[in-house]
Amino acid sequence: MDLKNKKNIHIISIGGSVMHDLAINLKKNGYNITGSDDIIYDPSKTRLKKNGILPKELGYSKVNINSKVDLVITGMHTKINNVELVESKNKNIPILSYPEYINILSENKHRVVIAGSHGKTTITSMVMHVLKDNKIKFDYVIGAKTRSFNSNISISDNPLIIIEGDEYLTSPLDKTPKFLKYNHHIVLINGIEWDHFNVFKSLKKYKEQFQKLIEMTPKGGEIIYYENDESITEILNNHHDENIVLRPYNIEKFTNNKTSSFVFDQSNKKIKLKIFGKHNMQNLAGAKIICEQLGVKTDDFYSSITSYKLPHRRLQIISDKKNKIFRDFAHSPSKLLATINAVKLQYSDKLLSVYELHSSSSFDFTFLKNYKDTLEGSDFSVIYISEKNLKKFSKEVDENMIKNIFNEKKLVLISNNKELDRFINNSKYKSYNKLLMSSGNFDGYNVGE
Repeated sequence: MDLKNKKNIHIISIGGSVMHDLAINLKKNGYNITGSDDIIYDPSKTRLKKNGILPKELGYSKVNINSKVDLVITGMHTKINNVELVESKNKNIPILSYPEYINILSENKHRVVIAGSHGKTTITSMVMHVLKDNKIKFDYVIGAKTRSFNSNISISDNPLIIIEGDEYLTSPLDKTPKFLKYNHHIVLINGIEWDHFNVFKSLKKYKEQFQKLIEMTPKGGEIIYYENDESITEILNNHHDENIVLRPYNIEKFTNNKTSSFVFDQSNKKIKLKIFGKHNMQNLAGAKIICEQLGVKTDDFYSSITSYKLPHRRLQIISDKKNKIFRDFAHSPSKLLATINAVKLQYSDKLLSVYELHSSSSFDFTFLKNYKDTLEGSDFSVIYISEKNLKKFSKEVDENMIKNIFNEKKLVLISNNKELDRFINNSKYKSYNKLLMSSGNFDGYNVGE
């Protein structure tokens, strides 16, 4: 069945950050697009309206799956009993997840997939920035808004595509990771740390997904990997094919002063960056190898990376006064530790860290044990758990319990944003830099924004 040329497409859950961008991209490429969702926030709402594809009414209905629809695309946030999903199956209309559809649209492209438990959005955006700066044409799929790119997705007739490869599940109809759908030629794996506990109930099960990704690499393909990650090297030692090229990387050599970070080019000359943090020097090293394989000379990479800025809410400075306020997307133990250490390494002032337990894994006590000692670089810390999320734990949570889990005495537990605002603005912490980390939004609290 030629699904690539199906022109009348209905998108279930069209309001998502990636889904609405896919809808707009398809509309601009001449497809007839309809969509539905039960709630649509800005900027998705405004952008869909501007492009003439905002649903007239919120909600899902059988009538949306009419005789004109010849393909349905859905994402992971659609429930298995969604009335439109059920109606599509009853009418034998083809249903694809967005990763499956991206794969179909890119079947004739050179496919580069960037994976790993952390850093994949940053590495993908670094590669995109450098390729654009060097006038190399490419398509892309990325999970967050990036500087100088107006969309999360761009699909055209370019021969190359850069894809952020998420290990989370594909759709309610397909419980395999998204990154297994892209049939890569080159794959980068930046690190493996147990994540998505709600889906992968053990580290072994989680690592198996990356093993499958590695095993999918075709003969003549390339695996670019962070060589200090024991899980990656273990998988490669057991499953490497000699017909596949391995390209290890480490942390880029760097230094910093009170205002800037620097890496060193091939002649050992200092290159000033707009980013900082040891973990970002690891990300940069991975991005450099990918760009080199795609035809960017090393000197040109260093020249381009000097103007690179991190994506939205990746160590984003939202208040640049004497004492700075940062926002970051950190939502796992290693990300929390790396982000705190990055700020402390770059800025010597005292640090107040605010971390929201928000992801599904955060409400399981087995997984929470992984947070031990992750706050030790902070001078004082706040753990934020919304009142709604407190109810998701299997037993009552209090401050002493959180202190024991993190092995940290200089800590408070806060569960509403008004109390959080009072705490952050307490004169006691006036001289502190402040770092707010979450994959959520602290119940709508936007300090400094």
